[in-house]
Amino acid sequence: MADLQHLSPQQQQNREIVKQIKEQIQNSDGFVVVDYKGLTVAQDTELRKEFRNNNVDYKVLKNTLVRIALNELDYHQFDEALNGPTAVAFSKDEAITAAKLVFEGTKKYKNLQIKCGMFEKNFADASVVEKMAQIPGKQALLSMLVSVLSAPVRGLAVALNAIAEKQSEAN
Repeated sequence: MADLQHLSPQQQQNREIVKQIKEQIQNSDGFVVVDYKGLTVAQDTELRKEFRNNNVDYKVLKNTLVRIALNELDYHQFDEALNGPTAVAFSKDEAITAAKLVFEGTKKYKNLQIKCGMFEKNFADASVVEKMAQIPGKQALLSMLVSVLSAPVRGLAVALNAIAEKQSEAN
């Protein structure tokens, strides 16, 4: 990293933005890079609200600065996707949250397109992002697990109750 004193104010500002992007990449569970070209202001506002409500940080960023941040973190697979209008949705809690929201957004707004993403520090092309978006979330998976685990106990309780009722009728 160059000595910031020798950089112009614009270069200093860009270095600070790159630093922030790198921190966000390192601190997020996953992110999705999207092309938002053609979204209306109302659609963008609605999309941003949905992201905020789900603890996803959505930002329009300069491709060059994102590329520099990713390259400095030794991720070069994103270079090809970083052209044209680009926004990045960073998941703060669960890696697939951003993917789910973006995927739903692509169905709702035909102009929104998935470029690529990252899950657990691994590059994912658009098709992988779409597949990840269709995986149930952590809460849904936990609910399914509880249901599967409680089914035998529930069945045993029903059987024991039926036996107890039969015995009380017989007495």
